[in-house]
Amino acid sequence: MAFTYRKQHLFAEDVDCEALAQQYGTPCYVYSRKAMESALEEYHKALKGCEHLVCYAVKANSNIAVLDILARCGAGFDIVSVGELERVIAAGGDPGKVVFSGVVKRPDEMRRALQVGIRCFNVESEAELEVLQAVAAQLQVQAPVSVRVNPDVDAGTHPYISTGLRENKFGVATDAAMALLRRAKTLSNIDVTGLDCHIGSQLIDMSPLLDALQQLLLMVDTLEAEGIHIRHLDLGGGIGVRYRDEQPPAVADYIAAVREALGDRDLALVFEPGRSIVANAGVLLTRVHYLKETDAHSFALVDAAMNDFIRPALYQAWVDIQPTGPSDAEPRLWNVVGPVCETGDFLGKDRELAIAPDTLLAIHGAGAYGFVMSSNYNTRPRAAEVMIDGDSAHLIRERETIEDLLRGEHRLPQ
Repeated sequence: MAFTYRKQHLFAEDVDCEALAQQYGTPCYVYSRKAMESALEEYHKALKGCEHLVCYAVKANSNIAVLDILARCGAGFDIVSVGELERVIAAGGDPGKVVFSGVVKRPDEMRRALQVGIRCFNVESEAELEVLQAVAAQLQVQAPVSVRVNPDVDAGTHPYISTGLRENKFGVATDAAMALLRRAKTLSNIDVTGLDCHIGSQLIDMSPLLDALQQLLLMVDTLEAEGIHIRHLDLGGGIGVRYRDEQPPAVADYIAAVREALGDRDLALVFEPGRSIVANAGVLLTRVHYLKETDAHSFALVDAAMNDFIRPALYQAWVDIQPTGPSDAEPRLWNVVGPVCETGDFLGKDRELAIAPDTLLAIHGAGAYGFVMSSNYNTRPRAAEVMIDGDSAHLIRERETIEDLLRGEHRLPQ
């Protein structure tokens, strides 16, 4: 476990979280290198003996130190913007292990990705394919392409993170994907390499994932009969994590089921995990400043807010919130809320906590879609990020200053 209590004090690996808060201030994101490496190794171990590439979804947590750690462990990367591509390169990642997803890839983004030699574009529309052909022709290169299939499979997750239904903006329906692949095969600067499918995030049941896989395999077989050889399947990410009482499938069990379904087909496997690599490798530390009683609720007013960690407000996500040390206070129900001027600014409601002013709290499961979704709303500087490696702490992002926020803005001339 990356975060454990020792004599009632929360430790990140071998470092006391209270000491981290004292050194780096709050709010502060704290990550465990060991937890990230162990989560990635689960995928590599389950895929041993099979041609594969584990492409970490950069959008989950894009800090360069995180990308550096995963690149050293053999990860590829799933990106959705040229900015994420530049992060991967800055972190020492191999562009040849990058897949480029996303529904709006601009020509300049395509050009840069082709210049550095990424592994594959996950194409999501006919219009995108035609633009990619034009850009590749200008550069006189071949653009490796996988078509993202929208299988109309209900992932059974929050609608904001469901991506595989007919009404979602992602990918193309099965019949349209077949037509798109046939068209791609005729284009001079397009190299058809694979099929891609990602149906959503935080999946607890692997049945929808396997249902989508069966649709892809039918397409593979049909295309093979037409002389279009698919070399890899990109099955996306989506495996859930435990935030409260969820029981997500083990990575090993899911991949074993995928490998069994493949049979004797000669296909490399690509996965795009994000949340399952970093979510439980991180906590957000926040300090209680005031306790406020009203007729309706008891509020614990903390220094982290929805601009620091938006998942509870945006997705109604439940995350575990616990004091990092012992307290003499009596446990009672609290709404944990921040300073942002919005009623929706909450981190947890009706939590039984023994707290007092100055209590340090840890918001668990904050390694994914935490800092990366933070903003400067209410002119609030974004938090520091710290990586723990055994008994060492490394500042991997400095806390922003007000000067950082104002830089680049200008008053009008007189």
